[in-house]
Amino acid sequence: MYRFLLTPRWLALHVVVLLVIPAFVFLGRWQFGRWEDRSAAEDRNATNLSAPPVPVGTLTSVGGAVPESDKFRRVTATGTYDTAHELLVRRRTQNSQVGFYVLTPLKTADGAVLVNRGWVKAGATIDTLPDVPPPPGGEVTLTGRLRPAETTETTGIIDRKGLPAGQVLLIDDRPIAGLVGSPLFGGYVDLIEQRPTAEKAPEPVPAPESGGGGGLNLAYGVQWWLFIGVAIGGWILLIRRELHDRRESTDNGGAAEATSPAVT
Repeated sequence: MYRFLLTPRWLALHVVVLLVIPAFVFLGRWQFGRWEDRSAAEDRNATNLSAPPVPVGTLTSVGGAVPESDKFRRVTATGTYDTAHELLVRRRTQNSQVGFYVLTPLKTADGAVLVNRGWVKAGATIDTLPDVPPPPGGEVTLTGRLRPAETTETTGIIDRKGLPAGQVLLIDDRPIAGLVGSPLFGGYVDLIEQRPTAEKAPEPVPAPESGGGGGLNLAYGVQWWLFIGVAIGGWILLIRRELHDRRESTDNGGAAEATSPAVT
């Protein structure tokens, strides 16, 4: 009765099921891993965002790097803006519009800090420079969120040469140091507030969202593992249906033979 399970058609089905189950296990584990990573990152970000601000030199240094564990920590710095080496960061979206970040070095007693003063809308054409409000003159004390240097791996943005003068694609203090011409602290700072304030300023970069915890990844992980049950259940159902059809066919064949008239 079960010999049909060894026919080519059924053997192909067995192979498909045996391949699908480990694939679904892998995809479910991958989504659960993503959920754990994102939950841990959001917990860390929430802790860093709520921590009291500290001087920028306590978390990074000239020529150093900002670890992920200090991402979004609030820092303070005092110095003067170096508008002569201000840069525009291309292809930055805010409010569903593409524009530029305004990156202005703040010269301090220990080195310069790259400050992302905020977002400005792109010009009317590709070649039109945006309207960039100037920073306050003289000594400024600011508070901002510390960020690690951007890379292609962390942003998905591919850096390239041949950009217009004064424009970059990635906020990376290492190559930018050559453009600024002065020692730079590692990473950069998203401006939150400053004293004195400017009459007009770029639109602030919004604080990162927190609280999602990668819930969508958790749901996807559960979904993939439910598919394992669906695959096994469907496989068993097909086998039971085939058995039922074969038994019914056998019974009907036997009944037909028993009721047929004898041949003399």
